[in-house]
Amino acid sequence: MAEGKPAVEMLIDGRFRDGSAMRAVVNPADGKPFVDVPLADAAMTHEALAAARRAQPAWGAKAPLERAGVMRDIARLIRADAETYARLIVREQGKTIKEARGEVGGAAEFFDFFSEYARRIQGEILPSDVAGEQIWIQRVPAGVVGAIIPWNYPFALVARKVAPALIAGDTIVLKSHEDTPLSALAMARIFDRAGVPPGVVNILTGTGPVVGEALCTAPDVDLLTMTGSVPTGKRIMTNAAQHLTPVSLELGGKAPFIVMPDADLDQAVRAAATSRYMNCGQVCICNERTYVHRDIHDAFVERFIAFSRTLRVGDPMEDATDIGPKVSLAELEKVEARVAEAVSAGAEVLLGGARPEGPDFTGGYYYTPTVLGGVTPGMDILKQETFGPVIPIVPFDTLDDVVAEANDSDYGLSAYLYTNDMQTIMRAVNEVAFGELYVNRIGPEALQGFHVGYRHSGIGGDDGLHGLETYLRKKTVYLNYSGDPTVPLMPY
Repeated sequence: MAEGKPAVEMLIDGRFRDGSAMRAVVNPADGKPFVDVPLADAAMTHEALAAARRAQPAWGAKAPLERAGVMRDIARLIRADAETYARLIVREQGKTIKEARGEVGGAAEFFDFFSEYARRIQGEILPSDVAGEQIWIQRVPAGVVGAIIPWNYPFALVARKVAPALIAGDTIVLKSHEDTPLSALAMARIFDRAGVPPGVVNILTGTGPVVGEALCTAPDVDLLTMTGSVPTGKRIMTNAAQHLTPVSLELGGKAPFIVMPDADLDQAVRAAATSRYMNCGQVCICNERTYVHRDIHDAFVERFIAFSRTLRVGDPMEDATDIGPKVSLAELEKVEARVAEAVSAGAEVLLGGARPEGPDFTGGYYYTPTVLGGVTPGMDILKQETFGPVIPIVPFDTLDDVVAEANDSDYGLSAYLYTNDMQTIMRAVNEVAFGELYVNRIGPEALQGFHVGYRHSGIGGDDGLHGLETYLRKKTVYLNYSGDPTVPLMPY
């Protein structure tokens, strides 16, 4: 793939297609549109689903090793032009080039990792109640998958959905986010070059009310998987209920970051800041609220602010930049509103709290690293997802207090704990009610783990063996080989 004007055609049934309308893609660094992308309509969505249905039996019948070979070719092609894909991510999404390179590498790893399951998708053989019979529980492809991804990781999340579907023997129709479609369209070219058969992977661009709605209301979808917001997740569940379509939803987060008095203070400061500011705070597992024991609170805040001042906000294409722009003007304005609400409720801006000034930021969607003090339990800034480079730091007195405050949330995705005390660790393991708990480390999550949330953070999950299970369903076979004609008459 040569850098320049990106390819913008959608992939449907092995052919690259234009859409029914066009939409501009805007560079968050300067607010300027730089390419127009076609939008699919409902008819094209149903066409892609029909293609996926036709392609699934043959793809599912292939030996898993054959499917894995295609997946390894995909990983190789990603790595072969990784820098170009990283720069494409920066242009449409705004994250720093350093982070974009990591995202591209992670996308390749998804395909390598799940290709290893070619020899590991296991069934079960159970004893029967009668002689001359076995009971098999097979794991078979779910069928046709509808996938919807957000804008914060537009390249890697394609891989996160497509890779397990491919090794499971599923076919998939994936809708990219309308703000960041170029990464998914670039992946479509990779799938084509790797020899993915027509209809096995279909990549659409379009809006939620049109393409998303068509995907989620179609009767011929066997699984819906989505990463995104809580309102969108609820809408998908409502639509899926019409046909009892299974869903897997990874939604928002409001991760608490707990620092105990025995923690290594410098390590905790750097980890808390990194977790808050990565991707300009636009990560579902980001540190959204930091709780620091009162004995070390003031020292922590002082060091956190000092570290935050060292971070460079600026052109995301430059290697020296630490924080790029928000993805869109609408997202920037949401962060500004969240900070204004907190201040009006009594919070104090200790650092930042505004857009940066100067000609380097003209037109871009930048926001300075922002630290809030004077935040008390019950404030919305501790309840509602901010999804930006803004962190409230709150003191606490006891482990009981902070566990109760951490759990007092509609969300339940990720949580963090910094301590060296084993009793504290085990209490947190048992009492912090989140799907992921990171102890003395931060994300990203591991491929072999299980990315799962509680409460409004979703149902189902991604990654590892348990994530792969989402893309498989079970079939029970009662196999009688006795030749006894009375066997169907059970002895009770």
